[in-house]
Amino acid sequence: MTSVDLGNRLVGDESPCMVIAEIGINHNGDLQLCKDLIEASTKAGCEVVKFQKRTVGTVFSAEDLARTRESPFGTTNGDLKRGLEFGAEDYQAIDDFCRTFGVRWTASCWDEGAVDDMEPFEPPFYKIASASLTDDGLLRHHRETGRPIVLSTGMSSLAEIDHAVDVLGTSDLVLLHCTSTYPSSADELNLRVIQSFKERYGVPIGYSGHEQELSTTVTAVALGACVVERHVTLDRAMWGSDQPSSLEPDEVARLVTDIRGVERALGDGQKRVYDSEIPIREKLRRKG
Repeated sequence: MTSVDLGNRLVGDESPCMVIAEIGINHNGDLQLCKDLIEASTKAGCEVVKFQKRTVGTVFSAEDLARTRESPFGTTNGDLKRGLEFGAEDYQAIDDFCRTFGVRWTASCWDEGAVDDMEPFEPPFYKIASASLTDDGLLRHHRETGRPIVLSTGMSSLAEIDHAVDVLGTSDLVLLHCTSTYPSSADELNLRVIQSFKERYGVPIGYSGHEQELSTTVTAVALGACVVERHVTLDRAMWGSDQPSSLEPDEVARLVTDIRGVERALGDGQKRVYDSEIPIREKLRRKG
């Protein structure tokens, strides 16, 4: 299995699992809340924080933006979508703040203009959301940046994933197994897909989880996931559509600890007798 360099950090079978904190839109358009989420994610042990970036007038139709929808930002869907978007100055502040904490950041860009907006910040890689997997033009635009790509595969058929991989190529590509339900039921996680993806595509495979459990994400690592992405929040009771399927800071910290523990426990697959076992063997085995 080849490794992929996601910005001076190799991911693959021989490297520790990379844990990505998906802040997404859980900042609710509030830069201070965003900074608090970055700080909490970093202290919990996440290596990368991730956001979502859209050019609102491109991704959504005028009719959709005009649709009635109550939110803290106003009475239309457009008020909500515009209220959740950060501009260039905000992302410069995010970039500066991440540098102070030594954490890297990236974004899921939902349109070509959003990619262009992110390029000046030189993200270590781009994450492409499951919803964008069938957008060939957007896939190609990401490839034109020359940056590594992490692609989520939720709500996508094998044929659609095969096509996306054909469009992107397998160089500098990581695929994330994913179920796009918020929150996801354990019955629909199908974690063994991680192993089948490794055999089918020959690229590093990770996992993007939306379940409320921690144990299932740790199991994904035991099954070979080399990247894990989970949504983070300061409080699941906060306003916002993604908050209920997100992890709070203490849960994120426990998840990272458990991932590191299972990595140590997996070992190298070579059976051996450990020095710590020898006194027990001498004591317990029948003699004579």
